[in-house]
Amino acid sequence: MIIKTVVVGPLQVNCYLVGCEKTREAAVIDPGDDVERILAELKAADLKPLYIINTHEHFDHVGANKRLHEASGAQILAHSASADEITNISSRALLWGMRAEDSPPVDRELADGDLVEIGETVSLKVLATPGHSLGSISLVGTGVAFVGDLIFSGSIGRTDFPGGDYETLIKSVQEKIFPLGDDVILYSGHGPATTVGREQATNPFFTT
Repeated sequence: MIIKTVVVGPLQVNCYLVGCEKTREAAVIDPGDDVERILAELKAADLKPLYIINTHEHFDHVGANKRLHEASGAQILAHSASADEITNISSRALLWGMRAEDSPPVDRELADGDLVEIGETVSLKVLATPGHSLGSISLVGTGVAFVGDLIFSGSIGRTDFPGGDYETLIKSVQEKIFPLGDDVILYSGHGPATTVGREQATNPFFTT
């Protein structure tokens, strides 16, 4: 599995390029901004994007959906609870004094347990992991999980946005992420990667 990180936008979102080493087909997870940089990284890695996958509906994670979709033809995938929200993000970005383009409608709505197949060697399982937002998902591959803003190294995602809920987020982590195994690498929406084992042992939201 090819994994490349492109940090995009003023909120420093981790956009992930996940590709098949055999076919060079790829998914772009959370293209929040800076579409030209994302396209340049795809070209440099000789990757062809088949999918744009949004881990949740917040503007800083979907702001480049439109331009990346137009440039590449990649299908847009998101949880059904995010599908309507991502087409109306420009107004929410303005509340933060920022700009983002509304996403086109999703091409495929995702649900818990779905699989996203990328080329011949990469399969990502969709886990519904609400708490940061209603439509938050995690994507689990061999030894890795892309968790959006659910959990960070030493912290968790905010729960004070519409659709957020603290107890739901904690439950999502404990029931969906921690059982994946200590060695699974967690690629978060912001900040450095971590592991399940490290967060179970040291994350203050789960050790008190």
